[in-house]
Amino acid sequence: MSGRALSFGDIAEAYERFRPGYSMELFDRVMGYAGQPVTTALEIGAGTGKATRLFARQGVGVTATEPDGAMLAELRKHVPAGVRTVQAAFEDLRPGVRYGLVYAAAALHWTSPEGRWSRMAALLEPGGVFASFGGSIRLADPGVAAAVQAAREPFLESDEIPSPDGTPPEHDMQWPGTELQRSEWFTDVRQSVIERRVTMSAPDYIGHLSTVSAYLILPAAEREQAFDQIMRVLPGTVGLVADVTLHLARRCQDASP
Repeated sequence: MSGRALSFGDIAEAYERFRPGYSMELFDRVMGYAGQPVTTALEIGAGTGKATRLFARQGVGVTATEPDGAMLAELRKHVPAGVRTVQAAFEDLRPGVRYGLVYAAAALHWTSPEGRWSRMAALLEPGGVFASFGGSIRLADPGVAAAVQAAREPFLESDEIPSPDGTPPEHDMQWPGTELQRSEWFTDVRQSVIERRVTMSAPDYIGHLSTVSAYLILPAAEREQAFDQIMRVLPGTVGLVADVTLHLARRCQDASP
């Protein structure tokens, strides 16, 4: 697991405050795809529990796994009673109980690619559903976005996470759908987008940036200088495009990891 993957613990409270949650539309799409009641779910890299809450509040028995102890402690403050929590990275999970749903919310790219899909299949019931969802959050106003990019550039060329398998952004199917389509363990791969728009004050937008791994790994002094320069070019309120890209796949009935 990379340093960027484990860079969030110190800002767990900020992550909880400034990262947007997930809508009922997401829950409905996952359950509609499942086509039958889902009673058990495993979340990989649960963070502060934004997605855990969505599923647990609809009666799904969720086991939330997260490698960072500080993030897990923040999660426990917010999730419903009955959510089981486990401090563990995906790679440390051992097959045992199988779930009707395994999902990752803006976390799958932090997992090791080696054996990813056979390991995932081993956690699912035959015919069970895998879901991955998330997406970058970008400034809606092109002029503001250009000003922020110019302010950030001396410190950080880009704050985006590149596609893990190099899929160009113009391709119809994006990662991890590309890998799922090639996997012998999964079938019926689907991709869809849920539109999400967010408005933040300028200080809250800086708060959001403080939870982005590219900034977290900068030296503290450079990070603060970057935030100061960005703050100078922001209007009082910013609009954000925060669309959620959802990938769904079904574990093959006859796959035996």
